[in-house]
Amino acid sequence: MKKLLLASVAAMCLTGISALSFADELGALKDEMKGEMQSEMKAQKDAMKGEMQGRKDEMKGKVDAMKDKKDAMKGEMKMKKDEMKAQKDAMKDDMKAKKDAMKGEMKGMMGY
Repeated sequence: MKKLLLASVAAMCLTGISALSFADELGALKDEMKGEMQSEMKAQKDAMKGEMQGRKDEMKGKVDAMKDKKDAMKGEMKMKKDEMKAQKDAMKDDMKAKKDAMKGEMKGMMGY
């Protein structure tokens, strides 16, 4: 960049261009280069923004998948819990029936 400017300054001095026109040329060159740099930076920024949005969406998908997996496991555990509760209640009813049967047998043996 500096070499280009120095070379252009040297060429203009040798050709006899006045200082005012040289200043205008340098100002125009500076503005042109600044515009190019800004457009490059904007392109890079937009690319990075798109990449970050993609990563954000990917992470959100992973989080949603984990939540779905957690909900599925929760449902399975609830089913197992309900099944075990049903078994407990069945055993309780069975024990009560056996107790009542034994009570009846004992009363029959004792003559009540």
